[in-house]
Amino acid sequence: MSIKSVASLLVAYPEPHYRNIERYLTLVRIEASGGQTGWGECITQFPEATRATKALIDGGLSELLIGQDPMNIEGLWHTMLDRCFWYGSEGIAAFAISAIDMALWDLKGHILGQPVASLLGGRVTDKVPAMASFILDMDDLDWTVDEFAMHRQSGFRILKAGWGMTPDSQFGTDRERDLLLVDRIRAAVGFEVDVILDVAGHRRFWDLPTAIQRFNDLEPYRLRWIEQPLPSHDLAAHARLRGAVTTPIGTGEDEWNPESYKRLIESGGVDVVQLDPGRCLGITGCRQVLKMIEAANLDASAHTWSSALNTAASLHMLANSPNHVGMDLKPHPSPMQHELVTDPWVQVDGYVHLRDAPGLGVAVDEVVVAKYAWR
Repeated sequence: MSIKSVASLLVAYPEPHYRNIERYLTLVRIEASGGQTGWGECITQFPEATRATKALIDGGLSELLIGQDPMNIEGLWHTMLDRCFWYGSEGIAAFAISAIDMALWDLKGHILGQPVASLLGGRVTDKVPAMASFILDMDDLDWTVDEFAMHRQSGFRILKAGWGMTPDSQFGTDRERDLLLVDRIRAAVGFEVDVILDVAGHRRFWDLPTAIQRFNDLEPYRLRWIEQPLPSHDLAAHARLRGAVTTPIGTGEDEWNPESYKRLIESGGVDVVQLDPGRCLGITGCRQVLKMIEAANLDASAHTWSSALNTAASLHMLANSPNHVGMDLKPHPSPMQHELVTDPWVQVDGYVHLRDAPGLGVAVDEVVVAKYAWR
């Protein structure tokens, strides 16, 4: 058995959770000589990153894989990393390796007739908490509060939202408005469900003193955690913030590889470490990070807000760790989450359940891939 072909496929789609803004993904389809196929994806998100990722896959990494043993995922992962030594394993290279690695795990599962969770060594659970994850509308607080209430009624036990629908109207920029919103959210959903709020830390809305003040302001509302409160690279500021407040800090979705996650974990500035197999060097990379999270006795959350393939990869990897606390899930129908596969993921009583199907456990509809194809 050997790898016969590696194809990168670009898609663009309107994201209903973000006022139908066009978003981009890079899909990878790997076929073995026996006819089995595996699918993966990376969350390239912007057109230039998507084109660059395809160029790297088609013009460099794919030639390393053709004719190789698809069962040797760890070896192929290191081979791809070695190829990237000069231009680095972060950024575009991390996207490309992530999509390929995910597809290899899916392919191996189909060859062996086993779900990825079993290939990873077994599972500690058959279900993972689903976090209804959506974008705040800071100009229409009534709509935003109604969203929280609706997803509470639909069965979600964790409600997560952040940022804002427009660049100039974001959560974290107006203290009075932010506090009013959180007060109304708690009045609408009660304290029996977890609420998480996401600040666009890369926008530098808060410096350290402001972050401490805002955390203290929000403490009475018992948020499960506050996400990305500060620029992700400022590990020292995160550590000082964590030492000054009681509400947990979530961060990590901007990291790329086990080395950068090691620095984050050792910094002492995080409680909930976010992983995304669509950018963190795939399932293989995330698997290494999960072991570090467990050793540090921290929590793990999956930042999976792209396609049903990423949701599947996140579900399988988290099901293998006792330290998982939840995974993002788009609560409204979205093309890449609900059309891309014939069997989309749904939450039941606040959880997404593993399937015993081979590989990632979803079937890609190639007609839909063609429908949203982009060049």
